[in-house]
Amino acid sequence: MFFRNRFLFLLALAALLAFLSLSLQFLHLIPVNPVKENGLNSKNRKRIMPNPLTEPPAIDPIYEAQFYCNIPSIPERSMEGHAPHYFKLISVHVLIRHGDRYPLYAIPKTKRPDIDCTLVPNRKPSHPQLEAFMNHMAKGTEAQMDGTLSSMPRYPSHSLCEMGELTQTGIVQHLQNGQLLRDIYMKKHNLIPSDWTSKHLYLETTGKSRTLQSGLALLYSFLPEFDWKKINFRNQWSTIFCSGNCDCPIRNHYLEEEQRRQYSLRVKNVNLEKTYADMARIVGIPTRQLRASNPIDSMLCHFCHNVSFPCTKNGCIDIEHFKVIKTHQLEDEKERQEKKYYYLYALLATHPILNQTVSRMQHIAEGKKEELFVLYSAHDVTLSPVLSALGIKEARFPRFAARLVFELWKDVKNYKEHFIRILYNGVDVTFHTSFCHNHNKHGKLMCPLEKFVHFVKQDMFSPFNSTNYYDACRKRPF
Repeated sequence: MFFRNRFLFLLALAALLAFLSLSLQFLHLIPVNPVKENGLNSKNRKRIMPNPLTEPPAIDPIYEAQFYCNIPSIPERSMEGHAPHYFKLISVHVLIRHGDRYPLYAIPKTKRPDIDCTLVPNRKPSHPQLEAFMNHMAKGTEAQMDGTLSSMPRYPSHSLCEMGELTQTGIVQHLQNGQLLRDIYMKKHNLIPSDWTSKHLYLETTGKSRTLQSGLALLYSFLPEFDWKKINFRNQWSTIFCSGNCDCPIRNHYLEEEQRRQYSLRVKNVNLEKTYADMARIVGIPTRQLRASNPIDSMLCHFCHNVSFPCTKNGCIDIEHFKVIKTHQLEDEKERQEKKYYYLYALLATHPILNQTVSRMQHIAEGKKEELFVLYSAHDVTLSPVLSALGIKEARFPRFAARLVFELWKDVKNYKEHFIRILYNGVDVTFHTSFCHNHNKHGKLMCPLEKFVHFVKQDMFSPFNSTNYYDACRKRPF
């Protein structure tokens, strides 16, 4: 009888707690995650990293470094191409960072990391299309390539990587990117017609082998076995893709201010200076020389490829050194958001490429059927200012093979209305932008194209008390 009464008591208590929980949720005293009409959780849509179960609550340099490495593993979740049935996708613009690469700098008096840059399909990480990609790249003599691009190798091939060379990991990262985008944009949305020609694509890359090869890897898995005669890669000499609009003194002014901010933060970090001094002692060089060699670049390669940090007779560079420098990088990114010098630099640095994007979208909205898929293959110094200029403050620094996607949609119910979505590494960040964050309050699923146009054509110049790019680049700040 005692156990029966105890059971009934516990059952009644559970029922009471369930009733109280539902009542509190109804009265909005307990936060709940509402589900939007398209089935997306509104809270998760606002996250730049869509995996709250594994994300640490505070700065974790090891976790952030792993995210930066972006080692290919399980397929990632992606929100590209999601829209209600009455919207039609009509154009996609993709801006990528090159994939994993060998360091640009070496730590003086230490052995370079032993990384093999040849492509071996049965070596991890790999991809089902890797061997076919290699075979197809060998046939690329008929492609149209601007300037020095034509003489560059189509894929990495050195048994000991050269400085800055793309690795097999970097190729696989973009084969995955291209396959993901193909499954969404080609198989689901039929973005490009089956009889596509060169006019349906716009392809541009900087004059580095790692960006050209990254672009080719993505393009191959996006359009497998493509006809080389239809491929025309333009060569962009500027890492910010400013083309013929690169003369901008005020942009340079704010970049110099940003560099002064970085220096000021670094010299105040006593732990960082001690770490540099200890590393310099280990390798036997002055601290200034060690710092100038940008050791984190080489250390990230060791970390991403699971290669031991270098040692000398004086000791070993270790994970604690790495954590101190990486932590400072993360603190620097946080302060950069607060001080605004980089934001003002970014507005002027990215206006040319964003203006090109807006112009293409306007032409396609008017009925033009060309340049439906645009690919810019670039660098971290390309993506980072674009993210800043758009006002996406929560975005992490671009990892290897990062992708930023602009989608243009039209409303089938009203063909005159066009909308955009912006996605960073598969996460919808449209309503994180400075020009469309308020639009989400009205329950809208996308951002009207005219808001993006107004931002690029007018709002980007407001902080400089100007109405056009030329004046903004020359009007001295107060």
